[in-house]
Amino acid sequence: MEKIDPVPLFSSIGKKVLMAVTGLILFGFVVGHLLGNLQIFAGPDAINGYARKLRHLGPGLWLIRAFLLLSVGAHIWTSISLARENAAARPIRYRRFRPAETTLAARAMMGSGVLALAYLLYHLLHFTVRVTDPELAHLPDPLGGHDVYTMMVRGFQHRFVSLAYLIGVGMVCAHLSHGAASAFQTLGLSNERTLAGLEVASRLIAWLIFIGYASIPLAVLFGCIEPRTFR
Repeated sequence: MEKIDPVPLFSSIGKKVLMAVTGLILFGFVVGHLLGNLQIFAGPDAINGYARKLRHLGPGLWLIRAFLLLSVGAHIWTSISLARENAAARPIRYRRFRPAETTLAARAMMGSGVLALAYLLYHLLHFTVRVTDPELAHLPDPLGGHDVYTMMVRGFQHRFVSLAYLIGVGMVCAHLSHGAASAFQTLGLSNERTLAGLEVASRLIAWLIFIGYASIPLAVLFGCIEPRTFR
């Protein structure tokens, strides 16, 4: 049997594989995070119970967070490194730019990625670290934990916050709409026969993810999700 040499991590192919793998990891997180957040529609007990289960993971939760942050860092590093390599390989600009890709999302991967990262940092500061709005830092629920339900409702009652959330999620989903299919192609999990269908499925899933995330701030703004009352 012919021995297949491993792909060097710092080669162009290695970087593409790493970017694809980390991209799929982050795609999985986006879906999982959405499923958790949608529990707000089931009421305060559901979403706060979900948050308590996460906190009960203890050090495991921090390991998961560290792994996700490492994946984000690796994804950003590989994308920037590959962009520089492509620019160096084409030092002379096109006289007339004629993109081979057919979708706007495909042509704007770097831009949507940068905007998605900016939104991620703001979102972490807002709901995870809770430093952008001091009022959200101390919201105990009846069981003594943090009242995630009230935090989300109060946060999204601010129109600017909801608008930033919708734009940020839109950038994330625009990135995913092309990135997921591209990742499967890079890893050799698709071919010319299946690629078209995979691209359609990728865009459809990205739209469903956007609708799911967008439904939360919109439901708060339109009064479908109301602040909890204590008796």
